Amino acid sequence: MAKLGPLFSGDIVNVSAWDDRDKESGYYKDYFANAASYSYTNYGGYRGFQGRPNEYALDLTGEVPDELKQRFDVVFNHTTLEHIFDVRKAFANLCELSRDIVIVVVPFAQVQHESEDWKDYWRFTPTCLRGLCEENGLTVIYEAQSPHRNSAVYLLSVASRHPNRWHGRLPPHQPIHMAGEWIGVTLFGQVRQAVLSGLQSVRRLKNAER
Repeated sequence: MAKLGPLFSGDIVNVSAWDDRDKESGYYKDYFANAASYSYTNYGGYRGFQGRPNEYALDLTGEVPDELKQRFDVVFNHTTLEHIFDVRKAFANLCELSRDIVIVVVPFAQVQHESEDWKDYWRFTPTCLRGLCEENGLTVIYEAQSPHRNSAVYLLSVASRHPNRWHGRLPPHQPIHMAGEWIGVTLFGQVRQAVLSGLQSVRRLKNAER
């Protein structure tokens, strides 16, 4: 996100932002250096609404207030959707907030995490995110997965109401065909497979020489 953020401008909102902190001792606001305005939404309960400047109260499972419908150019939501049971409603509301761009980060493979205040319901695939976007009139224009083999796997999806406007402005969009394909594959297993493949190649060459 730190590399993509400066590519976006206009009115930007971090939905269910808590205090906007990322997981690397920074703030998401700083990712979007070219924002004309930067706002937050939160709801009640754990890490809820705090009444800060540019903060709106918003329940992602309720109805979007008229004054917030397509209020923003870019809607950003980080690791929230897995905690909302009515995820299709929540995703539709994210889209309803936006005039154009919706950016979401969600877990594909992550240990279950919940408390008395919030539960953990869902994991997502790239196919699921594309479907949710299409269902709400958006097209995925960029997607990526976290590459770290010894930690949770997260998906990043960027979708637009006007995908043609973004042609050539983002890194080339490479659809993810198999997220987390390295899960369960050990270094020993990779070496073993490489050795077996090499032996098979040698056998084929010897058979061809006979």
